[in-house]
Amino acid sequence: MAIISRGFRGKREVDPRIPPGQYLERGFPVLSAGPTPRADLSTWTFSITAGGAPRASWTWSELTHLPHDDIVKDIHCVTKWSKLDSVWRGISLDTLLDGVEIAPEEQYVMAHCDGGYTTNVPLADLRGGKAWIAYQYDGAPLPPEHGGPARLLIPHLYFWKSAKWVRRLDLMTEDTWGFWERLGYHSYGDPWKEQRYWGD
Repeated sequence: MAIISRGFRGKREVDPRIPPGQYLERGFPVLSAGPTPRADLSTWTFSITAGGAPRASWTWSELTHLPHDDIVKDIHCVTKWSKLDSVWRGISLDTLLDGVEIAPEEQYVMAHCDGGYTTNVPLADLRGGKAWIAYQYDGAPLPPEHGGPARLLIPHLYFWKSAKWVRRLDLMTEDTWGFWERLGYHSYGDPWKEQRYWGD
């Protein structure tokens, strides 16, 4: 007698770019913890701070006139979907951080977003061409439901680390958990190690 586990949906496509426990998603699911914020670009700013004190700030016009990258990356959600070859445009965090004075002990970052969401990331994961402030998706302005006008894009980590509606990065000397991390998600979130929750 055949036993089919609950939730079985047929044969999954196998692609070496899909991490363990993930399935291929051809759409782009919308997942949010609360209502979708709407930004006024005439007053919108993005800043880098340390202990809440400003180090650098950009208006929307200033940010989007910086040299940009066109990015094609696979993304992986903690809810187990992966989307391959997603297309973005954004500003490399290298471009933004290179102009900021950073103390040697400031090795962690907390992203702060409209709506009160936060997430923590090691500073090293924002450097070396690994992260962007993304403001376009698939050739169009990033829709609010996907984090527009701008979101973090850190494709090598689970996608909750690519925080929607990002407005500020705060440099920290110690790692501190953000919103989902305090609620049980892994502090780092490597898809290839299946670091979804505490203890993974």
